[in-house]
Amino acid sequence: MTVKPKYWVLLLLILLGPIAPSNAASTPVDPKVLHLINRLSFGPRPGDVQRVESMGVERYIQEQLSPDSIPEAESLTSKLNQLDTLHLNPVGLLEYYTTTLPGKKPTESERKAANKRGQEVLDQAVQARLLEATSSKRQLQEVMVEFWYNHFNVDANKDRDRLWVGAYEQQAIRPYTLGRFRDLLGATAHHPAMQYYLDNFQNRADSRPDAQGNIRGLNENYARELMELHTLGVDGGYTQQDVIALAKILSGWGFSRPGQQTDNILGFYFNPKLHDFSEKVFLGHTIKSGGEAQGEEALDILAQSPVTARHISYQIAQYFVSDLPPTDLVNNLTHRYLATDGNIREVLNTLFHSEEFWDAKNFNAKFKTPYQYAISAVRATGVEVENTQPISHLLQQLAMPLYSCQTPDGYKNTADVWLNPDAMNRRLSFAAAIANGNLPLSTIPANIEQRGQIGTGQRPLQKSPSIPVDASQLTNTLGNSLSKKTQNAIASSSPQIHSALILGSPEFMLR
Repeated sequence: MTVKPKYWVLLLLILLGPIAPSNAASTPVDPKVLHLINRLSFGPRPGDVQRVESMGVERYIQEQLSPDSIPEAESLTSKLNQLDTLHLNPVGLLEYYTTTLPGKKPTESERKAANKRGQEVLDQAVQARLLEATSSKRQLQEVMVEFWYNHFNVDANKDRDRLWVGAYEQQAIRPYTLGRFRDLLGATAHHPAMQYYLDNFQNRADSRPDAQGNIRGLNENYARELMELHTLGVDGGYTQQDVIALAKILSGWGFSRPGQQTDNILGFYFNPKLHDFSEKVFLGHTIKSGGEAQGEEALDILAQSPVTARHISYQIAQYFVSDLPPTDLVNNLTHRYLATDGNIREVLNTLFHSEEFWDAKNFNAKFKTPYQYAISAVRATGVEVENTQPISHLLQQLAMPLYSCQTPDGYKNTADVWLNPDAMNRRLSFAAAIANGNLPLSTIPANIEQRGQIGTGQRPLQKSPSIPVDASQLTNTLGNSLSKKTQNAIASSSPQIHSALILGSPEFMLR
């Protein structure tokens, strides 16, 4: 992709007004170090470039591939621990949300109280994700959380999923980001958030009536998306008969209702009364008559398929290398997936040591999504984030609100989706605000014990002083990586807007 530096610089200069001459200097660091940080993380924080230079590229790769070996900062752990709904399971979240007894119609005040609680749960999920993305030392894990959540997308705007998206990420995504794909697939398939979002909780054998005596029949929605998006891909070679067979296989999979007994702490519930026990033929495999185990066998078939291996490998290569990833790289990742039984860590390790990943033409070849841009800008400033609301607000403006992609295919990570003049203007406004210290990212709640409610708009905030970002420190943090054209544009401008120009530069829009 060809990017013209003058486009962004001129937009930002117009936005900020007249300028006066100044000076600029830079001593670029090894582009490989910057490339590695920009792809395995959401961009450098102060000191990261120097740290990777000191420890070496290989050690950094292996460290990030083993996130449990990286201790988190106590400040981040403390903030997350104060989000009291974050670690509730789906059953606990329903109990927290519900204000009336089962079968009783809620009053207006009870309905408002429930909505307030539901919004609080979602606010805390958003806050947790943004705190971890901006501040966690386990950056590759955070990158893979974004990748896999998009892959197995669930939209919070669908009723109960407002309560469950945070739990879904904590329980079905985060523990498996670098593990076996089959385990990740199974965790998402069983989670109530996915069962509800793609309607499989309504999927029943077509000969079985519901509690009211109505025969709703099969719901094919999840079965179709499970193959089209999660595993085989849109051109994966399956037929409508395979969709029907898989829907029958997954009939009866759902979640427990209030008062319904289940041994599964996450709330998954298999209802044999709604299941089609017959023998099925799925993707050429005969699945013998049975209950819940039929679904597990189907997931095994999907996870082990060479078609799935290629689909997943293509998406990983597209995310980490280029919008149109090299065929040889995709082939190599596919082989590694199949040789390691879908071990995601091994697939990534192969990618990070590939010729294609280190090919200079793929450096700065990926245009940052709104999420990647916002997180990288905050990280570059080194600010200690207390209030994530300004970041969340930008994502709303840029049409990428967290947990709110309405289509099951998730947000795209290619330039054609996000590169447009209106979006650029909004990014530049954000760059100017954060550079001038005008975003209340370090704003501390007046009542620190109620930190979990940050962003709900229910409490006054204790304003922190506005401290502009130091341009020389910012340049050092980013490894002096600006082009000569951008450096000259910055040098001819007022020192007061140097940091804004850096964060609004074409180089900073890329990773």
